[in-house]
Amino acid sequence: MARNMDFLVCILIMVMDIVAGILGIEADIAQNKVKHLRVWIFECRDPSYQAFKLGLAAIVLLSVAHIITNLLAGCILITSKEEMDAASPNKQLAFSSHVLAWIMLGIAFILLISGTSANSKSRKDCGIVHHRVLSIGGVLCFIHGLFAVAYYVSAAAVMREERELHQQENKPNLQSAQA
Repeated sequence: MARNMDFLVCILIMVMDIVAGILGIEADIAQNKVKHLRVWIFECRDPSYQAFKLGLAAIVLLSVAHIITNLLAGCILITSKEEMDAASPNKQLAFSSHVLAWIMLGIAFILLISGTSANSKSRKDCGIVHHRVLSIGGVLCFIHGLFAVAYYVSAAAVMREERELHQQENKPNLQSAQA
């Protein structure tokens, strides 16, 4: 039963990240459809309410996917190089993918927020050209999904390993107590 739930959680995380990525790319497309005037590296354009809505939805989905991953997978923490060397491969993978998922979240979140906030204004926006910010944020949502699923799966494996190790340690104590 737990393995079925793990599969469903992985599917949920991936679907949320994929939808967030698609929404980020769609927001960039909607942003590019508005009227703009470009002079060298400066550009003046009208904000796109559609791009704002899509970008905001992408931000929310990315955040919820990350929160679900961290709440259900727990926290795999390695505090020293010696602990990393002594850790099982599953624990090393869990720690590495956890760090990379956080990095992808941070970069994607910043890009999506900056692209979305540029479309939230009710007046024209003029400044240095920042093309493809929402699209890049959307693509990073896909990568975040890969690292988040890798983290969830490896963290679940670490928990199973630790539970089995704990049960094996308790068996001799139970047998000696019964004798």
